[in-house]
Formats: sequence, structure tokens, C-alpha cells
Amino acid sequence: MMKQNTIEIAVKNMVCNRCIKVVKEELLKNKFDFIHVDLGKIYRSEALSDTEKVLLIEILHAEGFELVENKEAKVVNQVKALIITDIHHKKGKKSTQNFSAFLASELGVEYSSLSKLFSEIVGNTIEHYVIEQRIERVKELLIYNELTLSQISYDLNYSSPQHLSRQFKQITGMTPTLFKKKGNRKKLDTI
Repeated sequence: MMKQNTIEIAVKNMVCNRCIKVVKEELLKNKFDFIHVDLGKIYRSEALSDTEKVLLIEILHAEGFELVENKEAKVVNQVKALIITDIHHKKGKKSTQNFSAFLASELGVEYSSLSKLFSEIVGNTIEHYVIEQRIERVKELLIYNELTLSQISYDLNYSSPQHLSRQFKQITGMTPTLFKKKGNRKKLDTI
């Protein structure tokens, strides 16, 4: 969260630290005024002029990102950013709080409303999105080959390595062991 007097601009598909770096570099290269860039957000000290908005849309589009302009899409973008941050960017054991309580608390909106909105806009449930993100994180950790499946299941709050393996196979069609041999990950912004 930035200070009260900053303007927050939502950006679709900005889902990793490399995305943040690319957006920052492009904003600097184009001498675009901003305070800070975070997952799915650009912070400014003042609202966009029409000219700045057109420039920003061009900058983002050239790098595969989109400006999010309607309120509902911004909320969905925030949900995705919170989930991605929690699963992919937090170190150590993840929160034991379930995602419904976590999202409702972070966004100050009842989970049932978030869930309905997310499903309408994305065409999938928040729960399925969380599972897909967790499986992508499992894939990443398997490729690194630094943790056992038990350690991975613990870090990602699975009830057991068997539960992780069942869910992994359900989503990918292969076991974690087979995946380790083949190694094939999706880009986060395509999930």
C-alpha cells in the first residue's frame, strides 16, 4: 500500500518480478512519471492526463500488458496479484489462513462477492485459480530440485505429499516424478 495521496493504476498480466522490472524500465525509457511499480500496479502522484493515458497504454501493450480501467476488472486483478504474491513470492511456510478469509480481509470485500465477480470476469473460480498457481509453484520447485516433495507440500500448505501428488496429477496429467523428468511450466500470465 502506498500513501493516501498516490494514484494507483491497475495493470493486467503484470505477475512477476521480471514484469515489474520491464514495466519500470519502459516507464523510465519513455520518461513517464511514476512513484513505484508493484505487482499489477503503477503508483503516481497525480491522475493520468489523456495524453499520458494513451502513452501508458502504448507502453504497456508493447510489452504484453494492459491497462485495467473498470472497477470490477481492477478487483479481479487485485485478487490475482494477492494470490500470486502469496504463492510465488513469500518465503518460507505460507499463511495457514485460507484464501477466502485472506482475500476478504485484504480487499475489505465479502468473499462471496469476490468469488462471484472473479468467476464472471475470468470464467473460472478463485479456488481453481489458486490450485493452478500452487501447481505452477510446485513445478518451479521441482525443477529447482532443492526440496523434497514433502518439503514442498509443507511449504505450500498441502495436507500431505499424497494430496499434492493427486492434485498435481489431476491438473497436469502426470506425477511430480514424471514432471521432474520432463519439466514443462506455463507462464504465470497465461493461467
